[in-house]
Amino acid sequence: MTDTHPAGFGDRLVTAFTAYGRLCVGIDPHAHLLAEWGLPQTAAGAREFGLRVVDAAASRVGIVKPQVAFFERFGAEGFAALEQVIQTARSAGLLLIADAKRGDIGTSVEAYGEAWLGAGSPLESDAMTISAFQGVGSIAATMRLAENSGKGLFVLAATSNPEAAVIQQAIANERTVARVIIDDVKSFNAKQDPRTIGSIGVVLGATLDLAAFGIDTTTPAGASAMPVLAPGFGHQGARLADARRIFGSLTDATIVSESRGVLTAGPSGIVAAIERRAAEVRDAIG
Repeated sequence: MTDTHPAGFGDRLVTAFTAYGRLCVGIDPHAHLLAEWGLPQTAAGAREFGLRVVDAAASRVGIVKPQVAFFERFGAEGFAALEQVIQTARSAGLLLIADAKRGDIGTSVEAYGEAWLGAGSPLESDAMTISAFQGVGSIAATMRLAENSGKGLFVLAATSNPEAAVIQQAIANERTVARVIIDDVKSFNAKQDPRTIGSIGVVLGATLDLAAFGIDTTTPAGASAMPVLAPGFGHQGARLADARRIFGSLTDATIVSESRGVLTAGPSGIVAAIERRAAEVRDAIG
């Protein structure tokens, strides 16, 4: 009998890393960027912006990440625009992470998973960001969906916004909240078929002192390493030269996420900006 189990999201990350490196280009049609790009403040403008970024990213990087909020602000037309951007990116062979930051319990979180990860959904993406404020167990159904369908999740763990620290550094059963989330994610990945990189990862801000969040970056990752989505490089101030110091043993499964650092180059300069930044990321961490 032929094994029809899909390749894991982590397996596809490894392929993308090998072919293009670790840079992930954000697709964030901020109001000021639409203006700078000469595009209208409408769903049509957001769609055109997204499609131009996809065209610039294809064959230059392996991963893109649309920020859902900047499409959602235009209502139903914004979601239709996002659907086209998602489908175009995936057709171009890009791994697409929907930065949706959804999260809930029970059938509600299952519905979010089906919307963003379900086969045939208009919003079907390769991975999504998700919140586990109600506990990692609350998103168990979506974690299983991701694992069983070759998709990925990135659970918010230690984010770079300063107001998050009071919660994420809080102690729960002698561990920080951030560490509890990471330990639960690692435990889930460890129970699946071993892979180089697991399907479920976390979001860790590159501008943070991860030790202050109780996060261990010294222990070897081992089998099914936890993927890390790392915003904060470039415009937010984190330096690529410091990446291995910041992420330590997590580095080899880390995605460098950048948005404004390349998007501010404008429609005439974005290709060169992506090529330059992708090369810098490869030189810094492979």
